[in-house]
Amino acid sequence: MDADRTPVIIAARRLPNAKVGGAYRSLRVHELAAPVLRAALADSGVPAADVADVILGNATGGGGNMARLAALTAGLPESIPGLTVDRQCASGLEAVVLACRLLQAGAGEVYLAGGAESISTAPARAHRLDGGGLEFFDRAQFAPLERGDPDAGVAAENVAARCGISRERQDAYALESHRRASSAADNGVLDAELVPLAGLTSDQGPRRTLNPALMARFPAAFVGGGTVTAGNSCPYSDGAAAVVVTTLARARRLAAHGLVFRDSATAGNDPTLMGLGAACSTRALMDTGALDAPALGRGLVEFNEAFAAQVLAVADMLDLDPALFNRDGGALALGHPYGASGAVLVARLFAQARTRGETGLDAVAMISAAGGLGVTAAFSWQAL
Repeated sequence: MDADRTPVIIAARRLPNAKVGGAYRSLRVHELAAPVLRAALADSGVPAADVADVILGNATGGGGNMARLAALTAGLPESIPGLTVDRQCASGLEAVVLACRLLQAGAGEVYLAGGAESISTAPARAHRLDGGGLEFFDRAQFAPLERGDPDAGVAAENVAARCGISRERQDAYALESHRRASSAADNGVLDAELVPLAGLTSDQGPRRTLNPALMARFPAAFVGGGTVTAGNSCPYSDGAAAVVVTTLARARRLAAHGLVFRDSATAGNDPTLMGLGAACSTRALMDTGALDAPALGRGLVEFNEAFAAQVLAVADMLDLDPALFNRDGGALALGHPYGASGAVLVARLFAQARTRGETGLDAVAMISAAGGLGVTAAFSWQAL
């Protein structure tokens, strides 16, 4: 591949995550995406007319092309088409990876990529029955019923049981996530990456009052007698994130440093153990030689914390210290806006790497998703 076509992220922004029914309760998903598209593009210095496409992930939409609508809402030129990607919780990361792959292929020179989710305003969904009536459902089917198609919380219990992840470990990890996120917010660590919207200037999820005694009082949330509770599970959120990806040749004219894309991998696994998908995709990426355990240990790792059980299980499978993940807290505290979450991981990596300023610093985004799959992407912070 031509070195000048190496993909580089030169700007990244996200919204503060809002509670479902909270600050963004009256905003549609494209109205969440538009502000981060504008902010990331403004940061990059790239003229809007030079953007080849807008690629956005979304998991709960009712059809149409949210990315196209968001691009138009953001005031981008009508010539930019827009593509919406659905890989469920991995959609936002998949959108970023797809933009990088298109750049490598020479399809364009600048892409806006990311994800957005409005659980608050997501359309009601229904199957049409033989007689013409409607049968409403809360979530899509992710696996053949004969294989087992558990809800995410039940799947988290399956992971905890299969991998021997205790309630005590889950609660302790979740508490640490809230502590890290609260500390980062209090110290302004997250401010530069955030785009305030609807009066919200910080993530609504972190809970400063949580303590071990309070965590121990939460009952099992999904399976009687289980270990997965509301305390060690993520809150669902509304949110959005976007990045600007361009070629190394152009990045050198626009920025002093950037997050250089190295490689990515996607892998499937048992859908009843969906939380383990990120371990499979990370191992697949290691098999290519683009990533190794020492790089994970010394660099930055953002792993979506849908449930503490899955984070700890994946860490054990990869023989990693879970304390390496999410240095400013993760989704257990910040919230999980489904299709946006993978892009939020990349926005967080960009902000952390820029703050650290260490050339050659490894940065890895990992996410597990419904249906039993994982996506892992490796980057490196580089002087351009």
